[in-house]
Amino acid sequence: MSSTAPFTLGSLPTLSRSTVDRQESLRTNPERLVKRWPDARVVLLDDTGRTPVLEGGKTLATRETGGFGTEPPPEAAFLGEWEGVDYWSMPGAPAEGGETVRMSGSWGMVEEVLRVDGEFWVDLRGYGDLLDDTSAGLFTTAQALRNWRRQARFCTRCGGPTELIQFGWASRCATDGREEYPRTDAAVICLVHDQEGTNGEHVLLARQPIWPPQRYSVLAGFVEAGESLENCAVREIREEVGVEISGVRYLGSQPWPFPRSIMLGFAARADRSAPLTPADGEIEEALWVSRDEVRAAFANSQTRNAGAVPTPIAGGKAQLILPGNSSIARVMLAAWAEAEA
Repeated sequence: MSSTAPFTLGSLPTLSRSTVDRQESLRTNPERLVKRWPDARVVLLDDTGRTPVLEGGKTLATRETGGFGTEPPPEAAFLGEWEGVDYWSMPGAPAEGGETVRMSGSWGMVEEVLRVDGEFWVDLRGYGDLLDDTSAGLFTTAQALRNWRRQARFCTRCGGPTELIQFGWASRCATDGREEYPRTDAAVICLVHDQEGTNGEHVLLARQPIWPPQRYSVLAGFVEAGESLENCAVREIREEVGVEISGVRYLGSQPWPFPRSIMLGFAARADRSAPLTPADGEIEEALWVSRDEVRAAFANSQTRNAGAVPTPIAGGKAQLILPGNSSIARVMLAAWAEAEA
């Protein structure tokens, strides 16, 4: 029997990082929040979910509250307190003008970013991993609340209009008084490796038809009503690639507010000799990739912008682009790649 320990996440997923105190007692104390509003800071989010960061920096370019009134306006959402400062999110937009610049983004793709007055307006998926812990937590929370507010304008019971209460953390129906709270949808993401040793020698990767060529990741799916997380992992892998898994174990989690998910990471084992049957319309290709090939792909991703050529998978069948730095999938794959079988 192998003495190697099962692999664990080597680092915290980038969107799980946070430092702010967001306890409920802070946002249900109107007197405190109104009193501290003049010294608070505001995180702006435009209609597409972008926020400004200082050029070359790792910190959000927050705003003073003076331009938003003497008290928190109805559309303001309280994000939390850090080092004696309250943080809020508000709708906002970049000033007119500016220029579009090209930056290296998630999945090794080049993204177009607006630069205005020394600030980049960036999105969470492409830039979240480059932020410091405080900024990553603020941006993730602001994005999650924004997406919920856009979908919570009407009561789920009577269809009447709703208003925000608790400084952005609840809505109340103007007709029947029903209260609703931000919803999070649970999704399981599972790294499946083969049965060699403790951690396997190969990992099962797949690609969706809508993804750019060469992009592969581990498999994921939403938890259904009345289903445990472990049973969801078994069902999703069976449905998507036709493989039976065992030894399902928990690794870690990450908020994924696109629009309102929490990704729950698991690892499992499967027989590499079993046939792979990709689900029609959902999975374009599934294949087993060796640890050495994954390690090479990580090395290539560090130097891709310098002109490195991705290493082919399985004798030239495909080339591997790993999940983006903001995804828990990348942390899971990195931890597995660094482990011993």
